[in-house]
Order: sequence, then structure tokens, then C-alpha cells
Amino acid sequence: MSIGDLGKRLLLGRKLRNTQLGETLLPKRVALPVFASDALSSVGYAPDEIFLVLSAAGLAYYTVSWQIGLGVAFVMLVVIASYRQNVQAYQSGGGDYEVATTNVGSAAGLTVASALMVDYVLTVAVSISSAAQYAAAAIDPLQGHEATVAIAAVAFLMTANLRGVKESGTAFAIPTYIFMVAIFSMILWGFFRYVRGTLPDAELADYGIRGTQTIVGGFGSFALVFLLLRAFASGSAALTGVEAISNGVPAFRKPKGKNAATTLALLGAIAVTMGLSILVLGNLMNVRLADVDNGVRLIDPAGKLVPREFNQDPMIGQLAQGIFDHFPLGFYLVAAATGVILVLAANTAFNGFPVLASILAGDGYLPRQLHTRGDRLAFSNGIVLLAGFAILLIYSFDAQVTRLIQLYIVGVFVSFTVSQLGMVRHWTRHLRSETDGAARGRMQRSRVINAIGLTVTALVLVIVLVTKFTHGAWLAIVAMTVLFFMMRGIRHHYDLVARELAVEQHDTSLPARIHAIVLVSKVHKPTLRAVAYARASRPNTLEAVTVDVDDDTTQQLLARWDETGLPVPLRVLASPYREITKPVLDYVRELRRLSPRDVVTVYIPEYVVGRWWEQILHNQTALRLKSRLLFTPGVMVTSVPFQLRSSTAARERADRDEYVGGAVRRGMARTRRREDDDNG
Repeated sequence: MSIGDLGKRLLLGRKLRNTQLGETLLPKRVALPVFASDALSSVGYAPDEIFLVLSAAGLAYYTVSWQIGLGVAFVMLVVIASYRQNVQAYQSGGGDYEVATTNVGSAAGLTVASALMVDYVLTVAVSISSAAQYAAAAIDPLQGHEATVAIAAVAFLMTANLRGVKESGTAFAIPTYIFMVAIFSMILWGFFRYVRGTLPDAELADYGIRGTQTIVGGFGSFALVFLLLRAFASGSAALTGVEAISNGVPAFRKPKGKNAATTLALLGAIAVTMGLSILVLGNLMNVRLADVDNGVRLIDPAGKLVPREFNQDPMIGQLAQGIFDHFPLGFYLVAAATGVILVLAANTAFNGFPVLASILAGDGYLPRQLHTRGDRLAFSNGIVLLAGFAILLIYSFDAQVTRLIQLYIVGVFVSFTVSQLGMVRHWTRHLRSETDGAARGRMQRSRVINAIGLTVTALVLVIVLVTKFTHGAWLAIVAMTVLFFMMRGIRHHYDLVARELAVEQHDTSLPARIHAIVLVSKVHKPTLRAVAYARASRPNTLEAVTVDVDDDTTQQLLARWDETGLPVPLRVLASPYREITKPVLDYVRELRRLSPRDVVTVYIPEYVVGRWWEQILHNQTALRLKSRLLFTPGVMVTSVPFQLRSSTAARERADRDEYVGGAVRRGMARTRRREDDDNG
């Protein structure tokens, strides 16, 4: 086994057969942390975003944060109730894309697909960047290097997911459950201390805030309404990840739809409880968060402005520090678990994006390479593509969550809205043909649920677009538009190719004649082998062709050719400018022009070498000729290989690759040896 293959096996593990796909399916206890980590992790930044937006109007408006949280919770519960219908009706893994395509049309399906793919990339970028900020807050040497930490975390997640869904899910399940225990312990202990009257204020409770927005006219003013809507839109980041389960239904064990619906219900209950509790505790403990990037500043107890570079711990960090003020281990557990869950939140996207990309590739909207599974039965190319785009975003925005999150949410609410419209049409279509009363009742209830989901998500989408468009959401919309038309272009290309490749009646007819040409540079073994192969194929006419770039060399070649006694004429093509490729191309095209119904077959002798640096020293002329001849209609190009001694070593290395760990147990090595014995 080569060093490269050994490293790959150490990182990814042994290859899996197609028949082992069932072994990678997830039980509910593993599926919950795999698919719910994104939505659960939103408690690490969604409450912060609500407070940051409200800080623009000053401390007084923090008090409405829990009402905004209730609005977000209501939307989440409606969406989850709606998606419980989706996952049971559509279980192929296409999720919103399949629902929209089937019930609304291909344009709607592509709109959803482009929105989801942009949202998955942003999920990775936002979650990992947020985790990097938590790590920097806890570890001083990391401050200022958040982008580097985030990129390393993306690379780690990519490697873990390349090992397979089940392996990554099992590895990440324990940290996710630890996060749940840590957050619920903090919440319960915090409310217990509040009831006892011992709940302390947050570290920055004595600080004031200098906002950037003056609200005139109180709660009836347009400025305040717009601010509250912006806070609601930012808090709606908590809903990201809900749609991932609908794309990941194939990864569940049977009954897939029922298990996915149960996981959705658990996700909703846990996420809503966590998010609302953190917002309430944030108000009870007087947490302070200032949107420094938009000009909001903290004011210290002495009345002085705090420097912009002052480090503000995230809300969970401030809560944990106060609630566990007599138990430092609890604070560190919450901080560490939150940082880890934010990293693992990106794992939801690593499970959803590759599956969606595979389905789109199967439908011809993305390159075919994304459709196939890798060594570990994961969609490896999709995983690598997602990691690459996420790293690009993290680097471009320097891992700043406040800047990245403005691009967020638009895509997921586009998919929510179109998907719910598709589900309403789905139930309406089935009701036309359903006669059973009980079944009709279930369908009508499902349609009502999806109709409510459509109304709510469409309203939130409008709010998000209006309040976030100028703050960066337009970038996400541009990205979705570009992706939409790119996928349309890819499908158009595949359709054109399919039409060109379709068999017609005259395609089975034989060519009138075959004119064979053997390219000759020297009289040596590769040339003679190519001539022998061409003669054995019995073309109608056969000739050897060389290019005259040096008179003396050409004369020596002619003399040697005559000495071989081959019954094949050697034609010399003039080349006054010492070119090789152009004279051959001109001659071949002239043959085609004179006899359009004939087929010209060009035989090119080639060396086969075993070392990478030898490739540079040989075959460059043959490579250029092949690449040009391939674009000439009616011309067949045949490479005639001649294996040099170094190629034997390469073949032996390839043979050794067959004897990987477990090969003898699976009978592969024994079969290979028997084949070698049979061949002498």
C-alpha cells in the first residue's frame, strides 16, 4: 500500500461495500444529535442577536426581548408541525426540493435548492465562527486568530464526515447530549437561585449602553416597529436546521418517516425551552451586549465609553459565569459544551448538503461527480465542496458572526415558504382522489397545518427581506440567483448532450472506408508495435506519417524505415516552421475533406512510465496531438502503449494496493493470487 493510500485509510477507515449501506443508518438516539445540533446550537447566538439589535435603542428595550423570543418560538413550533407532515409524505431525502419540484414546478424546486445550498454553507460559516469566538473568549492566545481556528475546525469536520454519517454521528452524539445537560442544568439552577433570591447580576450589569437610534413616539413609532422586526428576524436564526431532517430522512432507520417526525418533535421542544429560558435569564440577570460593529458602545460604571476592542462574553458565557459563581467547573463545562455544539452544528449541514447535491446531480442540475458515494458510502465530493465554500466565507468575513449572520436566514425561509406551498398543493391533489373518510380527515388536518405554516413563514420571509436586505441579505439573494441560473445552465448542457448522443437510424451503418495513419517520430519498438497493431486491424488503407523538422534526421529516418522492410509507406509532411502538431492536423483534415464518408484512425505510439517525473520527460507531443485530434469530427484516436521498465514497479505497487487490511478475510487476495497463478 502506498503512503498516500495508507494515510487515507488511517483518516477515513477501510472501504465499505454497497451492501453495507444499511449499517450506516441512524437510530433516533443518534439521529437527534446529528440532525438537531444546528437548531440546538442556535441558543448560542440567536438570543445574542436579539439583544444586539435591541441595544441600538438603549437598555430600556431589552425588556421586550422575551416577547420577541415568544414570537420566534411560535414560528418554530408551526414550522416543526408542518415539517412533520413533510417527512412522512416525502422520504427520499429530497426534502423541500422534492416537495417544491413535485407540487409547484421545476423552477420552484431549483429556487428552494439554491436557497438551501446557500443556507447550508452559511450554517457552517456562522456556527464555526461563533464557536471560534467562544474559544477566543475562553483562551486569550486565540484572540485575533478566530478565522484560523474556524478554518481548522471546518477541516476537522470535513474529515470526520468523510468517514461516514454513522461514524460522525456516533462521535458527535455524546458532546451534543453533554451540551443539553449543561444548558438545562444552568437553566434549572438559575431559576432555582432566582426563586431563592440569590441569583446574581451578570458581570456587565452595571454598564450602560449608548445606542445609535433614538425612538420617538414610543411603541407606536415606525422606527421602533422596524427595530423590533429586525430583532425578530435576527432571532429567527434559531429556525435554521429544522429543514435538515427533511433532507436526511434516508439516513434514519425504518420506519423512516415516523422516526424523522419524532426527532423533529424532540428538537422543537428542546430548542424552544432552551431559547426562551436563556432570554428570560438574560433579562433577570441584566445581561449587557452592545452591537459595536454598528456603532453601539458600552459605558462603564464611571460613565466612560468602553473601547471598541473590549471583549464582551456571549450571553451564555455571562449567564454561566453568574449562575455558577461558586462553582467554576459548571461555568467551564457550559462554555466548553457551547463551543463544541457550535462546531457540531455545522455537522447538520455536512449531512444535508451532500445528500441534496447528490439528488440535484442525479437530476442533472449539478456535476455528475456529486451523485456518487465515496469509499465510506458518504457523498465525499459534496462534503469537500461544502467545506471549501465555508472556508472561503470564513476567510472573507474574518469569522465575524455579526457580519455573517446578516446573510443568514433568508435562504431557509425561502425554502420553508415554497415547501409549505408545495405541501398544501400535495394534500389538495390527493384529496381529489381519496374516498376513505378517515384518510380524508387526516389529509385535511395536514393541509390546515401546512397552510398555517405557509402563512407564517411567508410573513417572516417578508420581514427578513425588508429588515435585513441592506444589512447584507442582498449578498445571499445574489448568491442564490447565481446558483439558480448556474444549475439551469448545467441542466441545459446535459440535455443538449443527451440529445446529441441519442441513437438515430443511420448510426448503425458502417463507414465507407477506414484510412489508418501511424504517427512516426523514430524507428523503435513503440513505433513497430503501433504499425503491427494498425495492420492487424485491417484498415482499407494504411500509411505511416512523420513531420520533417530537420532534414538530416528525416533522411536517417527514411533509411531506417526502408531497412525494416515493412509494407507500409512512410509519408513525410513538410514543416518549414518546425511545428509538429499543425502539419498532422492539416493533413488529417484534408483527408476528411476529400472523403467525408471515410473514417480516419490515427495511431499514436506512447511510452508508459511509472514515476511522476518521467511523465514530464515523455509523451508531451502525443498529449498535444491527442487533445487537438479529439476535436476533429470523423477522426478516431488510438493510443498504442509501450511499457517501459519503470512501469513494472508501478504495476507492482498497484497490485500491492489490492492486499489491504481485511482482503484475505474477504477472499479478495486469494482470488488475485489464483489469477496470477493462472497467468503463469
